[in-house]
Amino acid sequence: MAEHIPLNMQNKKLIRFVESLVLLPIAAISLPLGGLTQAGYRVVSNSQIVLSQKQNMEAYGLLAVNDSLAQKLEIQRAKAQAINAYFEERNMPLSGIGMTMVEEAEKNDLDWRLLPAIAIRESTGGKFECKKVKNNPFGWGSCKIGFDSYEHAIEIVAKNLGGSNPRTAKHYDDKTTIQILRAYNPPSIIPRYAEQVISIMNDIGEEDVTEVSVIAKG
Repeated sequence: MAEHIPLNMQNKKLIRFVESLVLLPIAAISLPLGGLTQAGYRVVSNSQIVLSQKQNMEAYGLLAVNDSLAQKLEIQRAKAQAINAYFEERNMPLSGIGMTMVEEAEKNDLDWRLLPAIAIRESTGGKFECKKVKNNPFGWGSCKIGFDSYEHAIEIVAKNLGGSNPRTAKHYDDKTTIQILRAYNPPSIIPRYAEQVISIMNDIGEEDVTEVSVIAKG
């Protein structure tokens, strides 16, 4: 004779059974009991696959970002090397400061060769910088403005030439390189100043650097 199990005990067993399946989707619980475990296994397996794919996609995305940043850094280094090489070959005091010029040019949306070329045209790369003030190889402010360091000078001049200083923005904001140079030293004061600086820029390297090998020297 079959053992009679009280109704309340049957309910408790059923409840415990259902609780053991809480990780499964509701759709799987609604299936007949005979196929519940197998269906649930398939759902869990599919969820694991989706999670794994998501993690892989995130990993690939991170690698892509890292590759992009690494490429950007290599191009920055190549530009800085080109600037420093130009200074070093001519024994100019600004040698070694190329990376600061590159970084400040990028911050202010300037051609990366503009700052070193102006410094070369104005003071032969620091050899004949302003005498009455300190650390001004750009002739900025008609040689009446000094700076705490070359790095400080580069930062301030780049900010102005990029149009980020409200006091000088009307002269430099939203201008091409040649327009910036003609505002810096108008042709009425120094004829062909802009063309001279641009010629120096071309000697330093190409404007569009997409591969490190384009401008890497030595």
